[in-house]
Amino acid sequence: MATASVTFKSREDHRKQLELEEARKAGLAPAEVDEDGNEINPHIPQYMSSAPWYLNAEKPSLKHQRKWKSDPNYTKAWYDRGTTLFQANKYRKGACENCGAMTHDKKSCMERPRSVGAKWTNVNIAPDEKVESFELDYDGKRDRWNGYDPSTYTRVIADYEAREEARKKYLKEQQLKKLEEKDSEKDGENAGSEDDEEDGLRIDEAKVDESAQMDFAKVEKRVRTTGGGSTGSVRNLRIREDTAKYLLNLDVNSAYYDPKTRSMREDPLPDADPNDKFYVGDNQNRLSGQALEFKQLNIHAWEAFDKGQDIHMQAAPSQAELLYKSFKIKKEMLKSEHKDKIMEKYGNAASEDTMPRELLLGQSEREIEYDRTGRIIKGQDVSLPKSKYEEDIFINNHTTVWGSWWKDHQWGYKCCKQTIKNSYCTGLAGIEAAEASADLMKANMARKEAAEDEPVQHEEKRLATWGTDVPQDLVLDKKLLEESLKKVRECKEERGEG
Repeated sequence: MATASVTFKSREDHRKQLELEEARKAGLAPAEVDEDGNEINPHIPQYMSSAPWYLNAEKPSLKHQRKWKSDPNYTKAWYDRGTTLFQANKYRKGACENCGAMTHDKKSCMERPRSVGAKWTNVNIAPDEKVESFELDYDGKRDRWNGYDPSTYTRVIADYEAREEARKKYLKEQQLKKLEEKDSEKDGENAGSEDDEEDGLRIDEAKVDESAQMDFAKVEKRVRTTGGGSTGSVRNLRIREDTAKYLLNLDVNSAYYDPKTRSMREDPLPDADPNDKFYVGDNQNRLSGQALEFKQLNIHAWEAFDKGQDIHMQAAPSQAELLYKSFKIKKEMLKSEHKDKIMEKYGNAASEDTMPRELLLGQSEREIEYDRTGRIIKGQDVSLPKSKYEEDIFINNHTTVWGSWWKDHQWGYKCCKQTIKNSYCTGLAGIEAAEASADLMKANMARKEAAEDEPVQHEEKRLATWGTDVPQDLVLDKKLLEESLKKVRECKEERGEG
């Protein structure tokens, strides 16, 4: 709803305003009218319909959404190229010293520099150019076709038509020349007369074929359409001597033929000999040639977008194609580098370099001893396979790697039997100290277990309670007795003083 100005409303007024807006949206109440008498759409959001406070709008209106600042000085005209004005007979003060025109100076002159300028010769004074200045609007400044003359494109069309005519003329001359050469080779008047008639027929057939080829992709307009407009349709889509694709297989369960688009995607004769078939379905065109490349380009764009690349095939096709080309180049470079590394490591059996004689014949002077089972006993060290991880790297003075020792579900170093990875190697002294500490710990644990197994003997003390007789074997704590007697004396002294 369009509001004129923001004023304070009570809760009841606000509720009534909301009910009125709902009724207008539902069509139960008439729409609001602006100052010009036009109805305002009730479905327009408030942030669009409400006018800013600085416009001081007293009545509801949508004028603030229109272009109310219009400059009549804007124009869509362009420079009048090549137009000249007055041409003087002698040099004028302030004119160009080179050509004599008043519209520019010598530094900005576009004419060839003269050996003696017009200022001193007063000969061939150039006319003044027509200087214009336009004040273009926003669209006019950014219109890249502003000032373009469409009639200049007719020269391009005429150039291509002339080339086409010359090509046709050349082809016709070559065809006639070949026919004349064939006529001269044959002997006999009868044979020559018959050949002349055949040649005439061939020339006529060539003309017919050429005209048919020219009109093969001709587009004709149909005016009687459903919408009343004209549509373009290709007149001929196949050579009339060929069998129509929907007549190749008359089985109703064979490949489907769409009469509207004249397409048959599947192969109508899948069991026939491929060498005898001239049509294998429209899917063959979609899986070969540039269609397959375009499909791979789309797949690459989708995968790149899923991996975070800002690429879109429909929004920026040139960018997508450029990225795909760079991707293929990088992929080929990586494959070649990987191939070179493998060949450098293992060699190339297809290369022209001759192999060493020892490897070629499989013989060497090294003596190797085997046992009965075929295992090597002496003469050749067993080579351990290497992985992609770093091996045999010793840190902190260790002589073995981490993980060479295992005990009590913990990995460690075999050289010092430590289970802390960043520890410093202590060697045999560390192993002896660890064993001594382990023996001491075992002895302490055994002593503790033995002490826990022995029963503890506690002496039962007979204590006196209030109101009972004092037993004869009562044992009193002397220290506690002295403290209690001292407290009693202090209490008596305090009472005596009071």
